[in-house]
Amino acid sequence: MRIYENLFIVKPDAAEEEIDQLIELMSKHVTTAGGTVDKVDKWGKRRLAYRVEKYREGSYVLLQFTAEASTVREFERRMRVQDSVIKFITVRIDETLKRVEKRKKEREKRAHRRPQAAPPQPSLAQQMLGGAAEGGHVAPGLPVPAPAPPAPAQPGPAQPIPAGVAPGNPVE
Repeated sequence: MRIYENLFIVKPDAAEEEIDQLIELMSKHVTTAGGTVDKVDKWGKRRLAYRVEKYREGSYVLLQFTAEASTVREFERRMRVQDSVIKFITVRIDETLKRVEKRKKEREKRAHRRPQAAPPQPSLAQQMLGGAAEGGHVAPGLPVPAPAPPAPAQPGPAQPIPAGVAPGNPVE
């Protein structure tokens, strides 16, 4: 048996009772064929990405079930016959779930092989200030920055620059 998800869109003018009856009908079909209904999610009315059969919105329903391939074929045939269903898609998800579980196990295996986590790296500001942001403490293993050179002294008071002379160019 395989796991499937079926997402179907019901006409927006359908009543909640009609949607519930449709869900019950499709669930009953799966269970009578030997499958199990794992999850039913009613997403409510949503806007469609494009117009389908003159409708711009519809009620979305997600049905997750476990069944045989022949059951899915009959399930889809019944979906096509339903007047209230404007669009549907059935996807097999058991292979995807297997891949996700496999990746999860590989990550856990790598995490166990990895040595214990090193202490957190100091922030960029701490590195630039040499740890001065943390009360003058320098983190071990980091180089101590050299002090900044003093700014050059300006000779005398500032004098106005004559018109037509660019700053920094000497006046002749």
